[in-house]
Amino acid sequence: MRWPRIIALLIVLSFLGAFLHYTLPQRDIVRVVRAEVILTEVDGWNRWFFASADSGASGSAISRDVRYINTVYPGENGPVMVFRNEDTGIFWPPYFKFDSQDLQAEATNLESEAADPQWVVITHYGWRNNLLSIYPNALEIRPVESADVRLIPWMPIGILLVLALILFMIWRIWERFEDRVIAPIVDGAAVRWAKLKDRVSGRG
Repeated sequence: MRWPRIIALLIVLSFLGAFLHYTLPQRDIVRVVRAEVILTEVDGWNRWFFASADSGASGSAISRDVRYINTVYPGENGPVMVFRNEDTGIFWPPYFKFDSQDLQAEATNLESEAADPQWVVITHYGWRNNLLSIYPNALEIRPVESADVRLIPWMPIGILLVLALILFMIWRIWERFEDRVIAPIVDGAAVRWAKLKDRVSGRG
C-alpha cells in the first residue's frame, strides 16, 4: 500500500512541478537584438502555448501576427533566446497583461549592438522549444546597468512557500481523516471478513 501511494504522489508532484515551472515568472538578463512582428501559424500542438488573439482580432484564425523579441544572453558567444510578446488576458495565467504593443515599443527602444550593449531584464513565463515552435511570453522589460546584476526571485519564492504551507495543511488534514475515518472502516471490514471466513470454515 505504501509504494503505490508514493508513486502516485511523485506523479502528481511531477505534473505540479512542470506546471509551476511553466507558469511562475522568471527573469533573464539579455541584450535585445531586434523586436519584430511575424505572421505565425498557431495550430496543432503549439497552439496550447500561445495566448489568444488580441482584442478585435479573429480568435479562430490559424495564422496571425505575433510580436517577438530576439535577444542574446551575456558572454562572448552567448546563446540566443526568442520571446513572444502577447497579452495574457484575465483568466490564465493571471498576469493581467494588456500592454503588449507598449512592451514591443520599449523593446525596440532598447535594441543595442554587441559593441555597445544595453543589458535589460526580461520578466517572462513559459518554455522555449524549437521542435514545437513555442516561446516564453515576455511580461516586462527594464534596462539594467550591467549583465552582472544579481536577481533574487522574490515572487516565485513567496508563491512556493505559500503553496508548500497549503500542501502541508492538506496533508495533515488527510492524515487525521485517514486515522479517524478510513482506518476504523478498514479495520472493521477486516474483522468482519475474518469472522465470515471462520463461519464458512465452520470455526465460528
